[in-house]
Amino acid sequence: MNKPTSFYDAYIFDLDGTVYLGESLLPTAGETITRLREMGKRTVFLSNNPTRTREDYAHKLTRLGLPTPASDVINSSYVMVDFLQRRLPGANLFVVGEQSLCEELTAAGFTLTEDANKVDAVIASFDRTFVYRKLQIAFDAIRYGARFFATNADRYCPVPGGGEPDAAAIIAAIEACTDTKIEAVVGKPSAYMAEAILGLLDVPAERCLMTGDRLETDVLMGLNAGMAGALTLTGATSWETAVHSHIIPTYIIQNLGELLPQT
Repeated sequence: MNKPTSFYDAYIFDLDGTVYLGESLLPTAGETITRLREMGKRTVFLSNNPTRTREDYAHKLTRLGLPTPASDVINSSYVMVDFLQRRLPGANLFVVGEQSLCEELTAAGFTLTEDANKVDAVIASFDRTFVYRKLQIAFDAIRYGARFFATNADRYCPVPGGGEPDAAAIIAAIEACTDTKIEAVVGKPSAYMAEAILGLLDVPAERCLMTGDRLETDVLMGLNAGMAGALTLTGATSWETAVHSHIIPTYIIQNLGELLPQT
């Protein structure tokens, strides 16, 4: 497997399936990130999962032994807020998503409504509370002219013992009944997410290494933005899948420990 032979200035890590799984750090993750920090390297975290806030993720990392401020975490709900503030400030939204996302959008000045006639945009997301009533409102709102965006388009979210259907299922349901394609997905691998993380780091893209367990989101976003991309085999992607993919990572590693060049 191809592994790094030198260090980067900044390291960007996906969370679920890369740094931790459930309530446990994955093997070598803690010591690797700690070592990079000791060397003065920037370490930041990126997640497509909008069911927790940046503060929630920071608290979890800290609880697991990696003290992290919320300012070093970016997730798809944070990027969605920025995306909407630039395009539809103060808009009326219908959110097919969970409470955390709803609270972030409300705090940012958006109005949430279930009145389909008043909806400016439907926001699709990872939603474990998805029911037919939500699909009906989204259907009606889009047919009345509402725009259609999503936080992320992951097919599933890895959890111990398997996975949970993610936002791709919600997007597909709404697209199928409305015959309307999603306008924009702001999470990985989008340029919106890449711009957010590079803006936070203020480091040239070529001096950054994006590491994650998914080729189609983590690695692709990094490569498209001009970063190096490392695929770790600790989560959603197998070696067999990786070697047959059209997305070619800069590195393939067994775990995060292999990001440290051997001296």
